[in-house]
Amino acid sequence: MVSSLRVLLLAVIVVLVAGCGAAAPTTPPTTAPAAQPTTAPAAQPTTAPAAQPTTAPAPTAPPAAGGQKLRYSFGGGPVGGVFQVYADVLSLIVAGADPNLELTAEGTGGSAENLRSVNSGDFQFGIVYSGDVALGAQGQLPNDTTRYTNVLPVAPLYGGVIHLVVTKNSGIETVDDLPGKRIALGNAGSGAALSAERYFTHMGLMDKVKVEYLGYSQAAAAMGDGQLDGFWILAGFPNASVTEATTYTDIRLIDVYNPGVEKGFFEAYPFYSARVLAGGKYTGVDEDVPSFQDTALWVANADVPEEVVYNALKAVFSEEGLSRLREAHPSAQEVQLEKGIEGIANRLHPGAVRFWEEQGVTIPAELR
Repeated sequence: MVSSLRVLLLAVIVVLVAGCGAAAPTTPPTTAPAAQPTTAPAAQPTTAPAAQPTTAPAPTAPPAAGGQKLRYSFGGGPVGGVFQVYADVLSLIVAGADPNLELTAEGTGGSAENLRSVNSGDFQFGIVYSGDVALGAQGQLPNDTTRYTNVLPVAPLYGGVIHLVVTKNSGIETVDDLPGKRIALGNAGSGAALSAERYFTHMGLMDKVKVEYLGYSQAAAAMGDGQLDGFWILAGFPNASVTEATTYTDIRLIDVYNPGVEKGFFEAYPFYSARVLAGGKYTGVDEDVPSFQDTALWVANADVPEEVVYNALKAVFSEEGLSRLREAHPSAQEVQLEKGIEGIANRLHPGAVRFWEEQGVTIPAELR
């Protein structure tokens, strides 16, 4: 009897153990292992890779599928500078035409900072002077041998014109009067500062002038307070900070062009061209003043997709886009489709090549 009971108990235990063992394997295969192959891997090929070739903004397709936007930055300039005005408006125009793009204009020190930030990919777009793009690509910026080759021009914007603004009571009437004077060159590392350093060094003045580094608006106020004799600007004409300076003190604009010609400055830096500061635009400055300019370029990082740049150019150079630019600043009258790629000396972004060729512009081989 006992033996029969033992046999019966053993049989029951075997059945229970078998039942428990069967329950474990049935759940995992129908959840974890089965779910992984049918969801995660399958979703990737049917969204991101498939969308990239068809919409060529490459990044715009995944955001559409995943509900996320591209977040790009646009390097502008200092407060009171024309770069920041352009960056603000261009960002609004470009982002407004692309529902998958969020574009933020960033305040910066200007041209040189934008060159470095666009090159590194911290900014996807920026405004950089043609001279800085050209010298930067060759590793010839002052105290900087880095070759900034990821910065590709998209379009010329306007001529950044040199203003050497001084107070009338400073005694400065010509470039030869600058030794010993307190002159602000712009924010350190900005396109204005680099152009001033380039000019003053070539002219033998860099170690003779009491140099300060201030943004335009700060410099105008400091000059009005008697803390500066003058300041250097590289910006669109007319410039708000120069106008601001006239509210603080009587100003004079100095001829920087003819002395540069006499000392071979423009032979050393051929990307600069002659430009006149027209009289009557600033209070107290009634006569034309000879000066020179560098072209402000809209640039993009080399990794920005071709379609994004192409669509951005279409939006900006539309009738509505140009109208918004011209409402924002008088210098935008110089932004014209007919000018094509004037002022550009470096390889264009592929999206820009596509856009400008559609406009009938011949792209030289070295700019492709």
